Amino acid sequence: MPSAVSQEDLVAITKRDYRKLKDLIGGISASTAMTKDEDDTSIKDVIAHRAHWIDLFFGWYTDGLEEKEVHFPAKGYKWNQLKAYNADLRQRQKNLTWAKAKAYLDEAHRRLLAFMEQASDDDLFSGPMKGANNRWTPGRWAEAAGPSHYRSAAKYIRSRLRALNTQPPS
Repeated sequence: MPSAVSQEDLVAITKRDYRKLKDLIGGISASTAMTKDEDDTSIKDVIAHRAHWIDLFFGWYTDGLEEKEVHFPAKGYKWNQLKAYNADLRQRQKNLTWAKAKAYLDEAHRRLLAFMEQASDDDLFSGPMKGANNRWTPGRWAEAAGPSHYRSAAKYIRSRLRALNTQPPS
């Protein structure tokens, strides 16, 4: 899927992909959501992870605007250490309930969507995000943290439900 190139497109795909994810997780029970796979990851973990990455995006964006050092993906970690970062994140979020993970994602999505809706095309797509040290625009980073992550979460969840012999909610 090509990346959004306008505020209008970014908002539309963010709403669409979030609605699809919400429909998918809407009927999943807490026991199903909390069941770990062979990598010690659950549906709940994936949902909480997606919310957390939206928070990371806002940290990167704000630090860049304030001309602070931007830590990608997070302070003390490099991109090639994502597996360790994600394992540490699961540990930090281990006591999060399914209901709280879904609420966390709802709140993070609302913040992300509000950011996108108030931003102009220039804000989102006129140049690289400050502090990112690459060519990705704020809009592209927001898309990666939001709708791209929503799609990958949905893919994992459908696969996980098949592995558990549980049908996704219709």
